This record gives sequence, structure tokens and C-alpha cells, in this order.
Amino acid sequence: MCGIFGWIPAPGHSSRGVRPVARTLLADLRHRGPDDAGCLVFPADDPSHPKDGQTFSGETPCALLLGQTRLSIIDLSPAGHQPMRSADGRYTLIYNGEIYNYRELRQELEQAGCVFRTATDTEVLLQALMLWGRKALPRLTGMFAFALFDEKQRTLLCARDCFGIKPLFWHAGASGFCFASEIPALLHMPGVPRRTNPTAVYQYLCYGQYDAGGATLLADIHALPPAHCVEISLDDPARVRPHRWWKPDIADTSPLSFEAAAERLRELFLASVRLHLRSDVPLGVALSGGIDSSATTCAVRLLEPDADLHTFSFIAAGSDVSEEHWATLVAKKTRAIRHIVTVEPAELTADLDALLLAQGEPFSSTSIYAQYRVFRLARECGIKVTLDGQGADELLAGYQGYPGQRMVSLLRTGRLLTACRFLRSASAWPGRGAGYILQRTLEGFVPAALLQFALRLAGRNPLPSWLDMARLTEQGVSPLPEDKRQELFPSPHKVKQKLATQLIWNGLPQLLRHGDRNAMAHSIESRVPFLTRELAEFCLSLPEHYLVDDTGCSKSVFRRAMRGIVPDEILDRRDKIGFATPERQWLESLGDWVDATLKQAASVPWLRMDVARREWQDIRNGKSAFNWRVWRWLCYTRWVQLFDITE
Repeated sequence: MCGIFGWIPAPGHSSRGVRPVARTLLADLRHRGPDDAGCLVFPADDPSHPKDGQTFSGETPCALLLGQTRLSIIDLSPAGHQPMRSADGRYTLIYNGEIYNYRELRQELEQAGCVFRTATDTEVLLQALMLWGRKALPRLTGMFAFALFDEKQRTLLCARDCFGIKPLFWHAGASGFCFASEIPALLHMPGVPRRTNPTAVYQYLCYGQYDAGGATLLADIHALPPAHCVEISLDDPARVRPHRWWKPDIADTSPLSFEAAAERLRELFLASVRLHLRSDVPLGVALSGGIDSSATTCAVRLLEPDADLHTFSFIAAGSDVSEEHWATLVAKKTRAIRHIVTVEPAELTADLDALLLAQGEPFSSTSIYAQYRVFRLARECGIKVTLDGQGADELLAGYQGYPGQRMVSLLRTGRLLTACRFLRSASAWPGRGAGYILQRTLEGFVPAALLQFALRLAGRNPLPSWLDMARLTEQGVSPLPEDKRQELFPSPHKVKQKLATQLIWNGLPQLLRHGDRNAMAHSIESRVPFLTRELAEFCLSLPEHYLVDDTGCSKSVFRRAMRGIVPDEILDRRDKIGFATPERQWLESLGDWVDATLKQAASVPWLRMDVARREWQDIRNGKSAFNWRVWRWLCYTRWVQLFDITE
């Protein structure tokens, strides 16, 4: 796990000018890789002989800068130093992530004649790219963001894994093309503006939608989307055309019965956990007590019956969102060494700036702070790698079980009687109800022309008075939530359409961003064994009723797959909490702090602070119901101040 960065300077930049940039970014990204650091400057007149970017002081024009900070996980020796160059000097690689099947790939590469100098997965990736080119990408089981320089072709190939577990942000402008693992580091590159992206700001503040596709809240900084790669020519760095290298298929292609599918899913999941346990450093599990983290914990114990198993949990003591009972149950079953963190509201205010600096952009809720504290605890206990249950909800129809999408699928395929039975059964689950399900069902039939009206009926005003909608509209902002489902996955299978869209476009990318930045802020590698291409393709090939059964049970096939491994009491849970925080109670107890934060911000781009402050006072005085947008106002406002963001 590492931090990476690179810069193709515009013509005229000397290597002397590049050196301070290199030093700044190595310092910015040190938390991602405190164990080692490396940096190379490739002179324009002789790129085959790069120089150490931290010490080289020549005046030669620079063609390329590449740098990396290393968190040593596999092969802790200096052999894993990056940038890593091929034996012939043609290729240079910087890489952030882990290739879990590196041993199997190495055997295949050796059979093809490749000779290895190290025991690292980095060299396996380098050799695979040299031999197979872009065709190596689907062969990789792991998480990655990398940049490969081909000196002969004068090109830089950048790529991200299927789900975007590892980050890569880029900017192209007057100063050239540059990229980095995190936005704060990229903002220290020369000439990178700090202007807002009005559409992204609107989507975040109004709907809580962010990290969608390649958009960020900054107009001039883009994310390379999940499952995309891009090749940049050193001779034309302004041309940036990302290309998708993988997209899941959501057709019902699996021939397996429900029982056979459960057995196969069990095999695939255990095999993935086994791969994710490969590490040369201490390892633990982030345990919330939900089905996914419990399954991960129990799988580790099954595969490693005698190993020390450390679990890390956030407990919202005395709250109705506390997972203490469930986490305790799993910890006892697995004989885990438990580590628990509890949080007082005042701690959030003390750590908010550090959390925002780690995240780089605003985020959805205070639950992100709970996760931040879990990783801090893990680091304090000497753990360097954690496993996490992230991604299972998007693969297996978790959360509320997507009852609206399931109803739409049934109705659009003419199964009216089945739909009525489903509505009756599914509405008995907590947090759903017939009204909730029918509202979500109707949303699936609303034509685009009536969407604004439908949102108002549902209590989701697309034109809130606390946003400067007149000026946002002038900037071309459409006052509707962005929805790429039909564009990305045209299909009558509405549950799987929603899952696949959340998986690679909007939904899971948010959660993976939170997890990566929170973990790396504490120099921890967070692994997500549910997120392999093989597991995703298998789950999305199954019929929808294997995922959400006719009673409305979410993750139906996975619950069946885990019988005998995970306690029945966990598998029979009907609620979904995770590392949730009692956000309403926290903000109400921090009312004076909220007042002060909103009052100090006299002007914030696109937000009408006078209206926001009045609405908060109405909430605080009991005149209006609490709404989650309050946290988004606070988070966005403080982000603008911390990063000196302009309109």
C-alpha cells in the first residue's frame, strides 16, 4: 500500500523546478507509505537515464517526474523500492495496492520465460504488464492504481482496479499533466486551481451524492474512474481519454440451483479471504457485527484456526444504533482478541479538520468518523493490515434489500401476483413498510418530465432555498439527481441494474474512498475480500430472487452460503447498522459548535448561509424536523475554509 504521484511538465520546466515539487509530494503522501520513498526525474534529452528527484539539481528540461511512498506489506526488504525499473530500463512502474494472486501469476510468468529479481508483487505486476500489456488487467486479483512509463513509446499508462479500491486523481492544464493518490497532494502541484465543480457541489449538498464516475467537487481535478485506464503521451499530455477495461454483466447467466449457487458462493468467498490473508505483517478485522464483517471474521477463523485474531469495533454506547451485542457474539465465537473504541461528540469537533484533510473532500455523515477512529485504534495496537466487509451490500442486495427495484422487476415482467405477495412479506421487515416500498416502486415508473414533481411529493425538494439555485442554473446545473442506471446497464433486472451501477459508478466508490483515506491516514492497508472480479461476476449472474427472495430477505443466497460458519443469530438479522453513529443526538448536543461553524462562514460558494443558519435554528428550536443535510452544510463549509476553495 502506497502513495504515488507523477507529473509530465509543460515544455520549459527544468529539473531544478521539479525538485521542490517532488519533495513536497513525498511529504504530503508519507502517511500512505512511511516505510520508504523514491522519486525519479526523467530528463527530456535523455529519459533512459533518470535521476534521483530529491537530489538532482540540473537545469535540463524535465520530461517526467514519478514518485512513490511505500507501506511495506509483502517482501519487507529494500527489494520492493519504487519506482521499479525493468532490467533493460525501458519500463518504470509506480504502484499502490496489492495483487493477491501474485504467486500464481509469477508461476505463469516464469513458465513464459520471465526472470525475477525480487519476491514482491510489484515486480509481478511489472513483468505482467511488460508481457501482456493491458490484457494483464483482467488477470489481476487485487486492488491497484499504477502508472507505467514506457521510455521507448514515450507513454505513461495509468490504471485503476475494477472497483476503484485504490485512488488516482489527475489534472491537465497549462502546467502539464499530473496525478496523485490524494487530492490534497495534487493541489500542491504547480498550476492546479481550487475552483468548485458546481454540478458536483449541487449533487452533494442536495442529494448526498458524490464520488460519481470521474467527478470531484473541484472543477479541474478528476478521478480516474473504477475499471478504467488511460495512456498519456509525453508529447501530447493534454490529451486524456480514459478507457473502460471492465464492466460487469448483469444478465441471468448462471445455470445453478439456489443450493448449488450458495455452495459455489461459499467456495468463492473463502478462496478470496484466503488470498486476502497473504501478508508479511500483523493483520486484523474491522468488525461491526453485521452479516458482512461477521462473515469475514468467521471465515478468517475457519481458515486460520490457531492464529491470533484481532477485531476492531466502534460501539455507539447507549444508542439505538449500537452493534455491541452482535460484535460481542462474533468475537466470542471466533475467540478474537477484541479492541473497542467509543466516541464522545466533542471528539468529533476536535478531529474534524484532521478527518477532512485525510478525506480530501466532504463526506456524507459522522459515521465516517467512527471508521476513522477504528483505524486509529488498529494502528495503536500494532496492526498494519485489516480486512473489511465493504462491497457485500452492492453485490448481494443488502441495505434495505432494494424492495422497490424488486417490485419494478416483477411488475415490468408481468408477475403481478408475485409482486403482491412480495409487497405483503417484504413490508414486514424493519424500516420498510408498504408505503416505503410503494413509493420506491412508483419512482421506477416516473417519466423524466415529472421527476421534479415526484421528488417534491416525496419530500425531496430539488430546488432548496438554502442553495443559490439561480446562479447554479446559470452554470448549467440540472436540478435532478444524476442517474446512470439505464445508460450503463439497460436491463429489466432492476435490482441488479441498481447494484451494478452502485458498484462501479455511484455508491460503493464513496465508501471505498472513505475506507482508503481513513485507513491510510493511519498507515494501514484496508482489504476488502468481497470485491474481486470473480465474486462480482458470479453474484451478478444469479437470478434476482437468489439475492432478494420472495419474502424480501436481503442477501438470501449469501446467508445460506454462510450457514455453519457464521452464527445463525447473525445470519437471521433483519436490520442493517454498521459503524453508524447517533448523528442527530451528536449534532443536537453540539448545537453551540454548529452555530459557531455556520456563523463564522459569511460566504461559501453556492450555499446561502443566511438561509442555512435560519433552518438550523428552526431544527434546534424544534420548529422543524432534523435533516441529514445539516451535516453536509457543516462538512462542506469547513472543507471550503480548510482548502481555500473558490467558486
